[in-house]
Amino acid sequence: MNIILNSFDQIGLAEMSAVKLMNRVDTKFVTTMPKLVRLLQMAQDHYFVQEIDGKLSCAYTTLYYDTPAFDMYITHHNGCLGRQKVRVRRYVDSGLTFLEVKNKNNHRRTRKKRIAVNDFNIEGDEERQFLETLCWYGVDTLKPALRNWFNRITLVNKGKTERVTIDTDLRFHNMATGVENALQQAVIIELKRDGNVPSPLLSMLRDLRIHPHGFSKYCIGTALTNNHLKQNRLKEKINYVYRLIEQET
Repeated sequence: MNIILNSFDQIGLAEMSAVKLMNRVDTKFVTTMPKLVRLLQMAQDHYFVQEIDGKLSCAYTTLYYDTPAFDMYITHHNGCLGRQKVRVRRYVDSGLTFLEVKNKNNHRRTRKKRIAVNDFNIEGDEERQFLETLCWYGVDTLKPALRNWFNRITLVNKGKTERVTIDTDLRFHNMATGVENALQQAVIIELKRDGNVPSPLLSMLRDLRIHPHGFSKYCIGTALTNNHLKQNRLKEKINYVYRLIEQET
């Protein structure tokens, strides 16, 4: 896959600042590594690939917070359109770490606010003030819930109106149960657009029969590592991913 990525035109972090899309429409897809290779071959003339310090696939780790009752997980599980996630994400290769509050409204638009932080601790004065302003839940109730690790490829269309993230090698560690699990053969693709701007990738995904399929790394990771929580509405999504992996491997 490195050979294919090296054939893309590259874009650096400075140029990426124009494509943040903090208020956006997200569409997720789930596929496998063999189909990802085919998709990248189709996309190479239409997209830039993000480069950070010579790397085209970068390591990420995220710590999600939730309440003791797992209110954020339950709200998402129950299909509520108005929902929120609180997380600290570290961009391992660049050394940047951000505390983020991510909201999805009932129009399915995603809004994300974030501040730079030094570590995964949210108890500092600046972190508390940020959360007290934006978080729907009491700051003192927030506890570490799930940590994940993955590698991410980021593409940007040549018009710079769309960003595509491609996550691979997903691994999870539940902070409450200590259980670990992984979906290392799965690929999560997310199209992030400022409204319904044209997307070259959408037609390529259709040609490869890769269809939209919701996937929350927090909720799926939690369901895979904590069998004490309700997860009946997630079982179909999890089984779908396992079937895809089995068919391709």
